[in-house]
Amino acid sequence: MTELTKILLDETEMPTQWYNIVADLPEPPPPPLHPGTHEPATGADFSAIFPEALIAQEMSQERYIDIPGEVLDVYRLWRPSPLFRAHRLEKLLDTPAKIYYKYEGVSPAGSHKPNTAVPQVWYNAQEGITKLTTETGAGQWGSSLAFACAQFGLESEIWQVAASYRAKPHRRTMMEIWGGKVHPSPSEVTEFGRSLLAQDPDHPGSLGIAISEAVSEAIEDPKTRYALGSVLNHVLLHQTIIGEEALLQLAKVGDVPDVLVGCTGGGSNFGGLAFPFLREKLKGNMNPVIRCVEPTACPTLTKGQYRYDFGDTAGLTPLMKMHTLGASFIPEPIHAGGLRYHGMAPLVSHVYNLGLVEAIAIPQTECFAGALQFARSEGIVPAPEPTHAIAAAIREALLCKETGEEKTILTALCGHGHLDLASYDKYMSGEMVDLDLSDDVIAAAMKGVPVIG
Repeated sequence: MTELTKILLDETEMPTQWYNIVADLPEPPPPPLHPGTHEPATGADFSAIFPEALIAQEMSQERYIDIPGEVLDVYRLWRPSPLFRAHRLEKLLDTPAKIYYKYEGVSPAGSHKPNTAVPQVWYNAQEGITKLTTETGAGQWGSSLAFACAQFGLESEIWQVAASYRAKPHRRTMMEIWGGKVHPSPSEVTEFGRSLLAQDPDHPGSLGIAISEAVSEAIEDPKTRYALGSVLNHVLLHQTIIGEEALLQLAKVGDVPDVLVGCTGGGSNFGGLAFPFLREKLKGNMNPVIRCVEPTACPTLTKGQYRYDFGDTAGLTPLMKMHTLGASFIPEPIHAGGLRYHGMAPLVSHVYNLGLVEAIAIPQTECFAGALQFARSEGIVPAPEPTHAIAAAIREALLCKETGEEKTILTALCGHGHLDLASYDKYMSGEMVDLDLSDDVIAAAMKGVPVIG
């Protein structure tokens, strides 16, 4: 019997609840803190930037949260997404391992980001909000929010990290097609942006800076709120539909993963895939190794400190306990623009600190080498971000080749690379170089991290 390549669910099998891992953790995660008093933050501390429903989800300890019907209606434009068995990549690598990838590039924006953009916009619309501001790196989140705002009739204003704004102009075009107003960050629009440009007119920007600009604009208007594309609990919650679908799909072929790998920048793609499997591991139903994969140029888990820090550079957000390189850290303009955040999601940081998941960092040339192997065998050109998970999956598959072990490897291909071809061109022309983050750079950025007694 021929083994399936594409494992599908029909619309009636799509999960109708998101999973909140907080309910099943052996220790509760540390709470966010008020930036002034350093006391545990309350819902009121978030009310200027988020609607009440999302604040409730952020602080929820309920195991499952129902997905609203209108959100499910939009999800059905592309969900359930397919799970593929990478037979051709396995053959290329001559490995006994089985490699599966959950493909999120089928969404309208071409990535996993609409999984949270759609509910965030819907909840804001229910509370009378008419405009959302946000930041974006590579542009996948910004385009997803613009798409979701178009579905529910809200305005969107987006600050894109300047290095990515210049390198990926077609992402800006996508955002504008869906009605988004896009600025390079730092920008002339905000006081904070103008201050940075006065120091360096060619400032490359960072996600922390772009967050500061978006938040500062949101708090000026009672009809405007801010939307975040990763990091926070409610964002990772919305992404768990990825892992919930993958569990159902693997059950159709009678398989469970021995190793799960996911790229980690802010943590939403990784958490979305991994948390439902971690639930099953904690229940004793399976025992996969769960591994975060990050870039060597921005290694928050493998080199960052587990500290309370701001989510943005200007210090406008509550303090979050997370693995951080320091909110003032300006990462090198690597091609995986979505993995250039100074901190890791508090929930991902917490499960890593508990020893429930592992973490490794991989240089970008190895990632792009793996991406070419993947594209030439499986046909899909991956976005730069998931190339890190692909590289880790290839490492694991080649180890199986050496040992003869027949492991099952699972990852999420969180987006396609159709608008990232300039990155591939640089790799194939030999212009791409690996970037390692020195301890001195980290130490300098960490000097600004608050000391919490």
